[in-house]
Amino acid sequence: MPELPEVETTRRGLAPHVEGHIVTAATLRRPDLRWPIAEEIQRVLPGQRIDAVRRRAKYLLLDTQAGSALLHLGMSGSLRVVPADTLVRAHDHVDLVLDTGRLLRFNDPRRFGCLLWQPPGEVHELLAGLGPEPLSDEFDGDYLYRLSRGRSAPVKTFLMDQRVVVGVGNIYVAEALFEAGVSPLRAAGKVSRERYVALAEAICRILGHAITRGGTTLRDFISPDGSPGYFEQELSAYGRGGEPCPRCGRPLRQAAIGQRTTVWCGHCQR
Repeated sequence: MPELPEVETTRRGLAPHVEGHIVTAATLRRPDLRWPIAEEIQRVLPGQRIDAVRRRAKYLLLDTQAGSALLHLGMSGSLRVVPADTLVRAHDHVDLVLDTGRLLRFNDPRRFGCLLWQPPGEVHELLAGLGPEPLSDEFDGDYLYRLSRGRSAPVKTFLMDQRVVVGVGNIYVAEALFEAGVSPLRAAGKVSRERYVALAEAICRILGHAITRGGTTLRDFISPDGSPGYFEQELSAYGRGGEPCPRCGRPLRQAAIGQRTTVWCGHCQR
């Protein structure tokens, strides 16, 4: 599933092509993705100018004065701006026609994505209760330390809870835990303030660097211009179970934590 850097890469790629432009029509080739597509996409959005393309967690919002189209890429979704005469491919489910004569096209082979609507002045229920953005001033080691007290769940599970912090998915939490030298098995409430400071700094550095590298290409993800992300080439832990640890050379361990594959070094991460 695309994680925060992939979604942010998509946002940055789309913004220059759609911000300030009017949606003249919306073409739906099916009525639903993961959920029914909001009827406002055809009833309200046409005629509106896209004032901004925002990201909240792993969601994208196309803001207009009439409300916001709320999109999630799901497991395999992609958004691209293409010429109006571009041939329709399999799984090209939605086109938003722009006044430039181009289309914002939503392709989603597995249909785990969504296209919903957020009225002006409201917060969609999918966004309510989310934790802070990891690259915001609200997020740091002291915040994690305070919130983790008394938590017995593994620190990896704690960090992947979207109510704690948004967008830190399986790939990037594995990399941050490795960089900070924290075992994913350690109870969240047993991690010290000092180690949470190091962990928060690792999360911010890794996410920031992954964004500059265009995200991580794993199976389906590519950026809006069709180019792959390159952070996959720099992974230290994720997907490398059984391979030598980049630090000590011992084989990296692999197990399931919270039903997600987890890789770590039993020697370097405590």
